[in-house]
Amino acid sequence: MNEREAKKRISQLREAINHHRYLYHVLDQEEISEAALDSLKHELLTLEREYPNLVTPDSPTQRVEGRPLDGFSKVSHHTRMLSLEDVFSEEELEDWERRLIKLTNEPIRDYYVEVKMDGLAVSLVYENGLLVTGATRGDGSVGEDVTANLRTVEAIPLRLRVPESRELEEFAKKHHGRLDEELLHHRITSLDGRIEVRGEVFMPKSSFEELNRRQEQAGQSLFANPRNAAAGSIRQLDPSVVQERCLDFFGYTLLGEFGLGTHEQSHDLMRLLGVRTNPLSQHVESLSGVREFYFGIQKKRDRLPYWIDGTVVVVNDNKVFDELGVIGKTPRGSVAYKFPAEQVTTIVEDIRVQVGRTGAITPVAVMRPVKVAGTTVAHATLHNQDEIDRLDVRIGDTVVIEKAGDVIPKVIRVIKEARLGDERRFSLPKTCPVCGESVRREPDGVAFYCTNQNCFAQSCERVIHFVAKGGINADGIGEKMIEQFMDQGLIRDAADLFLLRPEDLMELEGFGEKSAENVVIAIKVSSKVPLRKFLVALGIRHVGTQIAADLATEFKTLAALRNSSAEEIAAVEGVGQVVAESIESYFRDVKNIDLLDRLLEHLTVQPDPGRKSVSGPLLGKSFVLTGTLESLTREQAKEQIVALGGRVSGSVSARIDYVLVGADPGSKIDQARKLGVAILNEQDFLTMVNQ
Repeated sequence: MNEREAKKRISQLREAINHHRYLYHVLDQEEISEAALDSLKHELLTLEREYPNLVTPDSPTQRVEGRPLDGFSKVSHHTRMLSLEDVFSEEELEDWERRLIKLTNEPIRDYYVEVKMDGLAVSLVYENGLLVTGATRGDGSVGEDVTANLRTVEAIPLRLRVPESRELEEFAKKHHGRLDEELLHHRITSLDGRIEVRGEVFMPKSSFEELNRRQEQAGQSLFANPRNAAAGSIRQLDPSVVQERCLDFFGYTLLGEFGLGTHEQSHDLMRLLGVRTNPLSQHVESLSGVREFYFGIQKKRDRLPYWIDGTVVVVNDNKVFDELGVIGKTPRGSVAYKFPAEQVTTIVEDIRVQVGRTGAITPVAVMRPVKVAGTTVAHATLHNQDEIDRLDVRIGDTVVIEKAGDVIPKVIRVIKEARLGDERRFSLPKTCPVCGESVRREPDGVAFYCTNQNCFAQSCERVIHFVAKGGINADGIGEKMIEQFMDQGLIRDAADLFLLRPEDLMELEGFGEKSAENVVIAIKVSSKVPLRKFLVALGIRHVGTQIAADLATEFKTLAALRNSSAEEIAAVEGVGQVVAESIESYFRDVKNIDLLDRLLEHLTVQPDPGRKSVSGPLLGKSFVLTGTLESLTREQAKEQIVALGGRVSGSVSARIDYVLVGADPGSKIDQARKLGVAILNEQDFLTMVNQ
């Protein structure tokens, strides 16, 4: 066979393989056996090896290409990848629709409902039909370039398919009157320009079980659930490892100008382009249709070949969806209707205490390991002695634990009927379990604190907090590593981190030359830090992200803040007298002065540029958050408040407008009542921000 003949045969083989990939992954049809398809792929690979100049990037043989990566580069999303608001009940779903009707002034009779996959959201960018970039969601604006890994997923087409004329005619007939047929025909028949597909990469249950079987045989730790396994796989630096794990993909939205009028059309069109979508998704005309779909999926949930955690409800009309807009990071026109929080029972085998960076003594329930919401849980915080007394939880008790979405598991009830009589009450110790010094309870507070500021546990937690993502963000340096450095006497505090040399670490267990160098590099890379992040990293009592941002905006430089009095600090909006005195005390303490001076020998604290002007319906309103929220995290609530012009404070004062209260609130709710501050529950808050 000469090169001309080989080129023709290669073209035939690629066409055949892509045809059967489309049948199998998109249409769920199989015309030839897997062995026959493997034979076609083998013949193609043999010819391409003989004629390497004929290999193209979209060839089926090029799903794994090149050497393992050294790391992932960043990718800016052309359009921000949004998150979804969660609802957990029919009442919350109805509240969501009422908010939509209030905004649109007309009933919504057009929804599209999908299965909510428990996987990893990704973006696929095609140029002139060819896959050029695959990226993770990241923070919504910037993700990681994982193109090489996504190319290994068979369900993801390397080149988009051009639909047949017959298929386009059927599509136009089905959706007649709700699309621009001329624009659609032009874009799809040429595939010119940029087309973006967004969807979910997931690991089927069968692949997950096989992966854990191999992990167990190799003596390695098992993955907790398919979602973690999928996310971990996509972040592998070697694409061949990703290919072995047999990931799958469903597309859920299509970005680009195609003249489409509905979300349903984007699903139908993705299938024509060769992109697999979930066949269970469907169009419904009312919330009753949404409920029917939801409960139907919930019943068959365990029989599906993949993990799901609810359904997604989308306003189907694209024009209405766009007009509803976005609030914070969530589109108003779509929600995740999640399955109810999972509850299981287990036994409290012990209650231990942890000492945090501020010296706070926190009781933690050590439980018989149990799976809840796909995660094996063995620990749950009991918050404080008041919470232990409220629940009347004892060592040996059978308890109910709950996990809703990504919320940390919590003990919600004791099954007292299961008591045998030998359960033991628990009280927080009078002395610190680490250093043995006395423990005190703050006036008007619920927490107990170790009185020894030199306590090993506090010192260790302070360094862990310093390098964390919210602090200087020393990538790759975690809790266990810091504990190891402290145990071996390599560091006493955060400043000592900058004195570490690779040779200091190579003697430690688990470290080689490369890993030791990586630690030193990570510390050096993080040596330039914005003022607001540096203030968070210091771990000053009462200073969280919001107050740190306010201080950085007001004082601009660290030197200016260090030289300010408590009165000057308290003059900053949102910073009360107690917080101001805590900050002044921190900067006057001799040990802290020494630490700061040593840190500044290695760190560059970048001045704050000043805050951009913010406007919104919550402008000038101050919030304090307390307790656990169900439908969103406290961080998400803070982001929504700030996005709408409000601000978040860490302490209650007469200047606060609202206290947002979740489950298990602390003493802040009592302070709010004493001061007459308005108290919002979660539903009140969601109604406020959505209006």
